[in-house]
Amino acid sequence: MIKRIAHIGIAVKDLGSSQTVFETLLGMSPSHVERVEEQKVDVSSFHVDDTNLELTQGISDDSPITRYIEKRGEGIHHMAFEVDDIHAELSRLKDAGVRLIDEEPRMGADNFLVAFIHPKSAGGVLVELCQKAE
Repeated sequence: MIKRIAHIGIAVKDLGSSQTVFETLLGMSPSHVERVEEQKVDVSSFHVDDTNLELTQGISDDSPITRYIEKRGEGIHHMAFEVDDIHAELSRLKDAGVRLIDEEPRMGADNFLVAFIHPKSAGGVLVELCQKAE
């Protein structure tokens, strides 16, 4: 079951300058900054009300974010929904015929397990499911 919109992921070329823009725009500093080696990204998150804006920069040429920006440019990359049980949700969605990118969750930023749903199954939107790791 979906609990909330956890974050909106924004792909950026330069995390430092983008972070400065969002600090000015939001009038706050990031609540969390992290390198996620497994995902090949640096992340800067701003906690706004009950959700986060997640600025994400690729750290290598083969990073999914770097490749995304090369094809589509900077901008909104994905929407993330926090769930109670990521394994159960992936199973339920797979049984319903939803095309998954990840059939098993992996570790993402801020100690969350994450898994992605293919945009072709979600109206062109890359959807991330996430659950706080225990």
